[in-house]
Amino acid sequence: MRSMRYTKGAVVAAACAALLVPAGAAYAGSGETAAPSDRAAKSAAPSPEGNPSSKLAQEAGVCDDATEIGERGLITKDGKTIASVKQFYSKECQENYGYLWVWEDFRDGAEPYDVSVGVYSDEDDTVHGKRSWKATDRQEFWSSGSDTVADCTSGFGELRPAGDPQTHQASSETRC
Repeated sequence: MRSMRYTKGAVVAAACAALLVPAGAAYAGSGETAAPSDRAAKSAAPSPEGNPSSKLAQEAGVCDDATEIGERGLITKDGKTIASVKQFYSKECQENYGYLWVWEDFRDGAEPYDVSVGVYSDEDDTVHGKRSWKATDRQEFWSSGSDTVADCTSGFGELRPAGDPQTHQASSETRC
């Protein structure tokens, strides 16, 4: 009698478990993913990661399929990170873009600052697609597209806080 009760309990537990476990399993990286332009179309919000569909990215002419390449660089002042610099690549447009994001901790208490962003090419020792802003309080900055995909490049950015005589700069990892 006692073993029958445990058997019934085991059968009921197994049946419940079978209902809760899906027939198939999905793992990160398996199955189809949305194309970059489809993913980006879901949101036009700017972000620290960089969103090629943001309003400011579109104003700069960034192609929707642009994706980050290389490791980000960090702009620091007095040992504190004040901005991130990244490089993006568009396969569709065959262009590279520089991206700079001002960190909230710096931005919250800062007077307007000067910013420049572009793509540095090792091949000709030049910053391409450079765009600059004076006395701004924006957080997101994109360079113009640069025809440097055949070069070894990095995203390059600089920020000069109000009242500071020097710019603080960084570049992302160089990609060839």
